[in-house]
Amino acid sequence: MASESQENVSGFNIQGFSDTPELHISLFVLFLVIYLIILLGNLIIFLVISCNPHLHTPMYIFLLNLSLIDISFSSNILPNLLHILLTQQNNISFLGCMIQMYVFVALAASEYFLLTAMAYDRYVAICDPLHYIARMSRKHCAGLITAAFTGGFVHSVAYLVLISKLSYCASHLINHFFCDMAALLKLSCSSTFSVELFIYIEGTLLGFSPFLLTLTSYIFIISAILKIQSSEGRQKAFSTCASHLTCVITLYGTLFCLYLRPTKNYSLQRDKYFSLLYIALGPVLNPLIYTLKNRDFQSSFNKMRL
Repeated sequence: MASESQENVSGFNIQGFSDTPELHISLFVLFLVIYLIILLGNLIIFLVISCNPHLHTPMYIFLLNLSLIDISFSSNILPNLLHILLTQQNNISFLGCMIQMYVFVALAASEYFLLTAMAYDRYVAICDPLHYIARMSRKHCAGLITAAFTGGFVHSVAYLVLISKLSYCASHLINHFFCDMAALLKLSCSSTFSVELFIYIEGTLLGFSPFLLTLTSYIFIISAILKIQSSEGRQKAFSTCASHLTCVITLYGTLFCLYLRPTKNYSLQRDKYFSLLYIALGPVLNPLIYTLKNRDFQSSFNKMRL
């Protein structure tokens, strides 16, 4: 797959935050705390839902899988970044770099597909509650989750093939803290026009599909909520999807800031901080967003502590 590239480079060096060496220890402590918070929060969600059969409903099963994605997503990037900050050993093999990039793209895509499935779940719960049990059966729920992960990991293969076939015969220093596609495209000394064209076309067709489906779901949801007569009923209906909506806004907001502009106009230094926000913000906030005011979850969690 990557014969041409591997003839030119056997590995890369990740620059990370080498421009601020005096902050390495502080950054190490900060990112370690963030990573531990991500692991703790999402593992609690996973264990509480797994160990309480009455939480084995579509909404919580989706949330369990979202927690798994958040743990995997941050674990793909942050441990290696912590190692670089602590030891200053910033080399990564070509294969390791390609795997990291692939897993990053695959998990990100899977998360957006899963959020789309969660939007559909909220749509059925609010707009068609009488048929919710039939339309969101265990079989249908499992099918949506399988489709989300399959779609994410299969569609990302194309990125892996295209990026790995580029030539990297100039500098081997990746101006980022992980193997990001934009940084690798900047590093390549071969023409990247066809690769960038594919990324924009594929990203527009496949990337915007989950966004449009989620947006459509919420148009119907908001329309249904506004038709509820009592303010108490409207508030109760909105509270069932407020957590998901907050998560969607957070993720799509950072995604648009990261990738919706031509590669030539990228400021990789600025994108390092946007990428950190993208990688850490969702996994840190999701456990709080979904559980802070969730009485069923808090009740189950308190029972496990006793």
